[in-house]
Amino acid sequence: MRFEELRPVSAFPTAPGKRWGPGWWWSATTGGHVAHGSAAMVTQLMLLDRDPAVVGLAGRPVRMLWRDHEGAVRSWVPQLFARYADGTGMLADCPARPGAGGAAAQRAGEAVRAACERVGWVYRRLEPPGPVIAGNVRWLAGYRHPRFRGAAQVEEAVLEAFSRPRPLAEGVRAVGNPLAVLPVVYHALWAHRLQASLEAPLHAGVLVIPGLTGTGAGLTAGAGR
Repeated sequence: MRFEELRPVSAFPTAPGKRWGPGWWWSATTGGHVAHGSAAMVTQLMLLDRDPAVVGLAGRPVRMLWRDHEGAVRSWVPQLFARYADGTGMLADCPARPGAGGAAAQRAGEAVRAACERVGWVYRRLEPPGPVIAGNVRWLAGYRHPRFRGAAQVEEAVLEAFSRPRPLAEGVRAVGNPLAVLPVVYHALWAHRLQASLEAPLHAGVLVIPGLTGTGAGLTAGAGR
């Protein structure tokens, strides 16, 4: 069984009084739902879902078991799995802040990393992105569903309007009604058919440029492999 086809091996914990609980992320990559258990995990799911190299995602699909140096059995359930287009995989945890989880999480991470290396995969603790990048990707994620791609003639007009670098609002006005055009532009930015810097808040004057390729594969927004 491919890990991305598996349901979580254990439920995500809930904490009374917390504003955030377990849920499901609809993935534009897979067309299905991925289980998550924290705000930090949703942020990483967003980044990976936008990464053109990622072809599969799953939440908690496997439990790792091993013996420590004293012979005691240890276990760990990595929060995320990502499959890449080249067939390799990544198991990952999503700490809410650097160093979260303490020494136990660090030791477990080393064991999982060693297991991944034996099969040509990687293990990572995915540190949270900055608030501006996270906010921009969260905004674009709202337009990730294919329905926002729009009619073929509208998408073609949008890509033609930004075939040369120009401010967002200027290119949108050149196509037509902003209420109809902006969702198509945001979807193209999500899918890398267009690109703009995410280092500053998105605004009407942000410079939008063509995507790196005609297929929509652009700069990786998520964690590298």
